[in-house]
Amino acid sequence: MDTPENSPASASPSPEAERLAAAVGGQARDISDVPAVELINTVSVHLMSAAAVKVGLAEGPDAAGLKDLDEARKLITALAGLVTAAAPEVGSTHAAPLRDGLRSLQLAFREESAIPDAPGKGPGEKWTGAVN
Repeated sequence: MDTPENSPASASPSPEAERLAAAVGGQARDISDVPAVELINTVSVHLMSAAAVKVGLAEGPDAAGLKDLDEARKLITALAGLVTAAAPEVGSTHAAPLRDGLRSLQLAFREESAIPDAPGKGPGEKWTGAVN
């Protein structure tokens, strides 16, 4: 039977739990200060980087083992949706380089595919149109 002094409700948080709560609270406050354009660009760059690795554009001795076109297709499609939806909001100054990076990935994917997709059916082409 729980007594008041050892019940979970009366237990004070451990120092580790307090540090974790402070860190999470600090991150939530920090991210609220970041402009949306910066967040969109950051997420886009992460998607581009991951897709580049999965398409086989990574360098190094382990690069060949990282290639995975199924994963690359998903990442490129997600990137295309984000870039297309965000472009009107972020403006051409920010959208143009994202579109260029996206197009480069789509072309690299097409080049790496053993069985090419039909025009307009490649990754992200639902949102960007056919890439040649």
